Amino acid sequence: MNFLDIHAHFADEGYDLPAEWERIRAASVTTVVLAGDTLAHSIAHRDFAASHDGAYFTAGIHPSDAACFSDGTADALRALFSHPKCVAVGEAGLDYHYPAPARAVQKAVFIRQIELAEEADLPLQIHARDCAADMLALLPDMRAHLKQGFLLHCYSQGAEMLPAFAALGAYFSFGGVACFKNAKKVWESVRACPADRILSETDSPYLSPFRGEKNTPANIPVIVAALARLRGKTEEALAANILQNAKRLFAKIG
Repeated sequence: MNFLDIHAHFADEGYDLPAEWERIRAASVTTVVLAGDTLAHSIAHRDFAASHDGAYFTAGIHPSDAACFSDGTADALRALFSHPKCVAVGEAGLDYHYPAPARAVQKAVFIRQIELAEEADLPLQIHARDCAADMLALLPDMRAHLKQGFLLHCYSQGAEMLPAFAALGAYFSFGGVACFKNAKKVWESVRACPADRILSETDSPYLSPFRGEKNTPANIPVIVAALARLRGKTEEALAANILQNAKRLFAKIG
């Protein structure tokens, strides 16, 4: 089987590389997309992807860093988007878990990155935390600019909202939380997700399926096994389905 992690973080996370990369590959995780949350991390992920088969990256600014976004940031991101292994813009979005940055600032920077994705002809990786109503209100207004589609990573908005996001063209990725015994809301979303929109992720080093442990893309087989059980599919069939979906959304993935 060939497994895929559509969203992970390596930069400044203390992984023992290259040993960790060898462990990931030994787990049959053949494709890892490293998500940009700051400009510095996007650049670091570019450098890693450039020298490792199966590694790709996204470039963008996390909503928690929206206050630092400038015209210079946009220019630096544009330079990254042209790299052959840059598969998407992001992770961009909204995060209302903490009071800062101000919501208006987050929305303005999110819209700016949607426009950059349109300019670069790339899909978007979206971070959405505690903001479901605003996200669902904003995306329809920006739909014409999302020509290459978008991913709601670590989807947690609930099965009841999933059809509305899907109608806008969303893909949905699920991670280690789906392995938790009390994650009924996520289980419902996994079951409700259209077969042509489901993806797997770790959000490493966060949200390990093993509570209290540092997450790694090497855990993707555990996550896919849980997703397959929830959907009544074999692991082999779901892994193949996920890889097909990823290549459809992120066209640069080989």
